[in-house]
Amino acid sequence: MEREVLLLGDERLYEVSLPVEREELEGLRPVFEDLFDCIRAIRREHGFGRAIAAPQIGVQKRVICMLTDRPYVIINPRLEFIGEEEMELLDDCMSFPKLLVRVRRRRHCLLHYTDENWQEHSKRMDDDMAELIQHEYDHLDGILATMRAVDNKAFVMKK
Repeated sequence: MEREVLLLGDERLYEVSLPVEREELEGLRPVFEDLFDCIRAIRREHGFGRAIAAPQIGVQKRVICMLTDRPYVIINPRLEFIGEEEMELLDDCMSFPKLLVRVRRRRHCLLHYTDENWQEHSKRMDDDMAELIQHEYDHLDGILATMRAVDNKAFVMKK
């Protein structure tokens, strides 16, 4: 089911999400599908979207769904940065689909997470994938790209 994505200004976007416990897994399976449905809908409507965090649909759990080379369910992620190299880019977000924000992100990271079968994984993320996972991870901590703007001129409206 496609759920409404919360928009910039909604107080729920600024809350810190709670870890998922193993006994909650079965009850969250419909949420995973809803998150993937939201990615597909944003792609149809706005032409972008590779991942979404559960808080963006009002579910305050540490879950990210990513639709890239295949669907990924990322539960209780942890990030480990590799090196100090950063990159600056214009970041978009499903919670403010017509706004771009110039931010700085780390170029390389290691993602540790549990999948939908409660299996542990580690995955190296570089460049655009590193940026993507950092963006979604921030959502789990109630941090939006607008809060990471490089300066007060870092905002661009899409046409």
